Amino acid sequence: MIAPTLAYMVNCTSMTAIFVLIAVLVYSPAHAAPVAVRYLEGVAHGYFIVRSLAGETIGQGELTQVLKEENLVESQVVIHFKDGSLYEEKVAFSQQRVFTMLRYHLIQRGPSFPEQIDVLIDRGTAEYKVRSQAGKDGKEKVLTGHFDLPKDVYNGMFVVVLKNLLKEANATVNFLAFTPSPEVIPLQLLFIGEQSVRIADLSSKAKYYVFRPKIGKIRQFFGKLTGQLPADFHYDWWILTDEAPSFVAFEGPLQLMGSNVRIELVSPRLSAKPEDKKISPK
Repeated sequence: MIAPTLAYMVNCTSMTAIFVLIAVLVYSPAHAAPVAVRYLEGVAHGYFIVRSLAGETIGQGELTQVLKEENLVESQVVIHFKDGSLYEEKVAFSQQRVFTMLRYHLIQRGPSFPEQIDVLIDRGTAEYKVRSQAGKDGKEKVLTGHFDLPKDVYNGMFVVVLKNLLKEANATVNFLAFTPSPEVIPLQLLFIGEQSVRIADLSSKAKYYVFRPKIGKIRQFFGKLTGQLPADFHYDWWILTDEAPSFVAFEGPLQLMGSNVRIELVSPRLSAKPEDKKISPK
């Protein structure tokens, strides 16, 4: 569902060469691998609430997912914030033996996001485009180019990945950051334990995972030095992992330097019941 986003990690283009050099030092592709398909994805439609960690409702969102072909899935998440901000994320992926991200598009704009971004990348053409702007008054920058996507990049697919892991397995997958050019970053998926959840009057167990980007001590040093990385950056996820795995909740920032939020599912509620109408017999 959500790709809590390190999609745009650095706004200062003068730092690009430093970060690319560091990435070469800390990145080891052998540690990650494509995620095998255990549960096929299909049609889905869900709603969720976005809250601050203090419990205030700050936005609401919607997930739609459709099966375009037997092995082609298109998923979209849209969040509208009360302050007028927009989070829109689209991902297309195949699910033939392993999950493979084919196209990815992320838009984040408005007061809730320190960086205004529009990121698009396509595996078929290997083309990418990044539009970025520091705040609403900053100058927009546009970068385009070509980048060959590794097979184990999973922007916008973290819920899918978690649903298809073995119940208590740790793993490492990759995602793309843009600095502003694309950069592959390993992401550790760590199983922490189980937590009780309530579903009306029923009780169940959710698996609790923490996602940690493997950015390395050197990169952490430069991040703290330049103010571009928090001291402790991670995402928290809760997933029901019974015979039909499903998303429960997410907690973390939607943008690198943004505030932490909590996202939980919500069910549609009927409005007032319409007046009964007499049905005439035929």
